[in-house]
Amino acid sequence: MGLIVKPLTCEYRASVLGTDVKAPRFGWKLQSADRGIVQEAYRVQAIKAGGSFDDPIWDTGKILSDASIQVAYAGPELQSRTRYQARVKAWDRSGRESEWSEPVWWETSFLSPDEWRAEWITPDAAAIDPQAKPAFLLAKRFAVKPDVASARIYATAAGVYELYLNGKRVGDELLAPGWTSYRKRQQYQTYDVTAMLAGGGTNAIGAMLGNGWYKGRLGWEANRINLYGDRRALLLQLHIAYADGSEEIVGSDATWKASEGPIRLADLYDGETYDANLEQEGWSEPGFDDSGWSGTETVGLPVNHLTAQEHQPIRVTEIIKPQSLIRTPKGEIVLDMGQNMVGRIRMTLDVPAGTAITLHHAEVLDKEGNFYTGNLRTAKQTVVYTAKGIAGETYAPTFTFMGFRYVRIEGCPERLESGLLEAFSGEVLHTEMAQTGEFDSSSDMINQLQRNIGWGQRGNFVDVPTDCPQRDERLGWTGDAQVFVRTAAFNYDVASFFAKWLRDLKADQNPNGSVPFVIPNALHESATPPPQENIPTSAAWGDAAVICPWTIYLCYGDVRLLAEQYESMCAWVAYIRGQGENEYLWNTGFHFGDWLGLDAKENSYVGATPRDLIATAYFAHSTRLVRDAAVVLGKAADVRAYGELHDRIKAEFRREFLTPNGRLAAPTQTAHALALMFGLVEGEDKKRVARELNELVAQNDYHLTTGFVGTPYLCFALSDNGYHATAVKLLMQESYPSWLYSVTKGATTIWEHWDGIKPDGSFWSDDMNSYNHYAYGAIGEWMYRYVAGLDMDEAFAAYKKIRIRPRFAEGALTHARAALESPYGRIESGWTQEAGETVLHLTVPANATAEVVLDGVTPAELTEGGVAASEVDGVFAIAETGTGVSLTVGSGTYAFRYAVKQDARKEHALV
Repeated sequence: MGLIVKPLTCEYRASVLGTDVKAPRFGWKLQSADRGIVQEAYRVQAIKAGGSFDDPIWDTGKILSDASIQVAYAGPELQSRTRYQARVKAWDRSGRESEWSEPVWWETSFLSPDEWRAEWITPDAAAIDPQAKPAFLLAKRFAVKPDVASARIYATAAGVYELYLNGKRVGDELLAPGWTSYRKRQQYQTYDVTAMLAGGGTNAIGAMLGNGWYKGRLGWEANRINLYGDRRALLLQLHIAYADGSEEIVGSDATWKASEGPIRLADLYDGETYDANLEQEGWSEPGFDDSGWSGTETVGLPVNHLTAQEHQPIRVTEIIKPQSLIRTPKGEIVLDMGQNMVGRIRMTLDVPAGTAITLHHAEVLDKEGNFYTGNLRTAKQTVVYTAKGIAGETYAPTFTFMGFRYVRIEGCPERLESGLLEAFSGEVLHTEMAQTGEFDSSSDMINQLQRNIGWGQRGNFVDVPTDCPQRDERLGWTGDAQVFVRTAAFNYDVASFFAKWLRDLKADQNPNGSVPFVIPNALHESATPPPQENIPTSAAWGDAAVICPWTIYLCYGDVRLLAEQYESMCAWVAYIRGQGENEYLWNTGFHFGDWLGLDAKENSYVGATPRDLIATAYFAHSTRLVRDAAVVLGKAADVRAYGELHDRIKAEFRREFLTPNGRLAAPTQTAHALALMFGLVEGEDKKRVARELNELVAQNDYHLTTGFVGTPYLCFALSDNGYHATAVKLLMQESYPSWLYSVTKGATTIWEHWDGIKPDGSFWSDDMNSYNHYAYGAIGEWMYRYVAGLDMDEAFAAYKKIRIRPRFAEGALTHARAALESPYGRIESGWTQEAGETVLHLTVPANATAEVVLDGVTPAELTEGGVAASEVDGVFAIAETGTGVSLTVGSGTYAFRYAVKQDARKEHALV
């Protein structure tokens, strides 16, 4: 097989309908059966749709470069509402030339806010109470001439909306336009409705409007509603292009009609109430009689803050059938979905008209086996459906979502109980993300932990990275996001998801540089916001402003996002530096500390690690990352300035928290892990801190005591400093507290508390006990990178240079494998150990290389296919390291073998 260029992506997607990015970026992957393939040159062409690549609007010509990701369009200025195509070909270093790739298409939306002609509309307040709970229906009839060439709808809402055209649903997005910092940024969506229009006749367009995040309840405090505005509204603009070159625009305006609909209540926390008997058949069809409907009025909302959809929308991504029907000790009828999921239940029923079916949603059953909702706090998570009495009627909520495994059913006729498993199904919904990572091992429990991590991410990546999906919270907590972001980027493609969220973080960042606890900042959003300098912040939470953009740069090579967020990153560090009398310590203000650390004092959520130690450690860490970002962005003066600041913070940390003999002042696992991971101790001091961390774990019978801050770093700190066996023992621990304890209790997601369900079956306090809280799932990053050994050289972002170094612990696992669909292609690192032999299976994508580091072997002992490694095709270099061997390999698939000496498998003795 020669050199093949797989289809391009545009802004991380296979195609893009509706973007206002004026210089979109392309990426492609090379494929070849040969090893050691590196791109020598590329050529990209772009055309307007309908044009010819023989006469492109942009042609790079042959560019001598190995760049195959983040290649930005640099042709003539793009035009609004225009479709374009691009294709690429490549040459490798042997001079082989690929064929042209299949083209990718993208279509622009509005490139200027001046192009909005429509008006924001809402029902006439004299006829329909703006604060009414039912969802609103809005509709308009309009004529369309014959010979429609294309038609696009551009739409958004103050609230959440669904569109209908001539009686059919437009698109499959849910909860559009999503959640942003609405006063500063709001997304709109683009829909291709060409095939849905009836040319030469009357058409009808309709929209349903719910409260959503815009004016629905947000947060646990009473009456937290109308945070962004007190009127639901729709903004819609339909552009119809005809074959003769003419165009018409149908926009939302005061000529539309309005009514209440069958959705009588729709709330993100409380659920949905739907009366099918109030459905108005044909309400979005041309022939509907709307004489009983009221008028609409315009509202003065802006359009200059609107941006085209920046990431994939929320969609139904999987259908789950109930696993069993339970009759609880209290006599309740409960469906067990078999998985703690986020989404909604769809029911298909044949019941008499007026039958009200009520569904309650919960994550767990109590120790007696009864339905338990205490941890939902004030969130009701209840769906009520009143049937209209036709055979096979089907319903699923529209403007809400629930976090649940169990569903209690009330009101269902007894005769139907035997068919409930067939009548109900679970629709999993979240922001659509392509799965990119895989992990498995010889341990079934570790494999279940990996599945739990993935389900926790799916359940909480619902337009923003929420803390939990079930109780009266569901907010974009910054601390949770930053500790999990690297794991998230292994599991799924989250490049555009985090780019969108980080733009909201920048928008909500206070003028003094501090970062709110949650993004969007719903906790402090109101009609009359408080002075921004009074909005609290916290170390390790606000540091998301630095850690997240840096991580997305590392994983995807997104220099543009790094540059876009750089000012925000610098502002956060400047804010910290301005706190207190000592500009190199952060020992003032409020901090969450090591949240939920198990070494906390009784009746406290905050672990024992001093908060100023954590704050100063993160100060140093963020400063170093800003320095590293300055290196990438070519800001030489900033490199020097932040480098010097970092050195001074480290020196002050050691003066404040390290004794002259090198003992860390705080005897906690978290303090030691942070000092090691953030490079705050060196030389003999580092060795002592590492030894004492190992002792702290061993003295606790190989159990952790860490909370949200320490847990993500604990195993890394041990493995990096010679105590990998201890880290593996922590991972494999099944008794409380451990990652696998929840697995032994039947968990299918990650818990907020290590003992959310206690050994005796009782629960942690109702006030804060989520069973789908992804933060502790950050262990997934260590599993990928250190257990399976799939890592990167961070000097070469996006896995351009891969680092493969599996680390073994005798008697623990006999197999581990990780795979990642990286920007350059599929990477795989998998190993097995049996009968004293290790086999490493390795895949390196074309246009990338890998450094492979193996301990306990010499170059002469390492073979591939019976051939000495030094003679293997694709191995560019091999050298001894003192503890083993290091190889540089090119693209291809390999299976290296070597016998493991017993001594080489031993590490520092466990204390």
